[in-house]
Amino acid sequence: MARVSTHVLDIAKGKPAAGVKIDLYFAGELIASAATNGDGRTDEPLLSGNSIPTGKYELLFYAGAYLKSTGIPEPLFFDEIRLQFHAADGAANYHVPLLLAGHGYSTYRGS
Repeated sequence: MARVSTHVLDIAKGKPAAGVKIDLYFAGELIASAATNGDGRTDEPLLSGNSIPTGKYELLFYAGAYLKSTGIPEPLFFDEIRLQFHAADGAANYHVPLLLAGHGYSTYRGS
């Protein structure tokens, strides 16, 4: 089964980031929205099926609301974080985590 999924870790606190709203776009169109649970993951993949459309995807993480909830003072350095990636294989899994802190973030293609 093909899918697009993510999780968010608060690397400053060393724990999952709960309550982060995430939107998934394909070809510029919103196709899914979710929020992370207590494990920093969405309850379901953002997109799944026997195959997924190939092309350009974008994950939009509403990091600012989460960062405010952790007590980081304003003005925030990050508010919305956009990660774009290209899905070349419609039968593959695309897991794109976000490692988040108040003044930095990192991402990678997970498994």
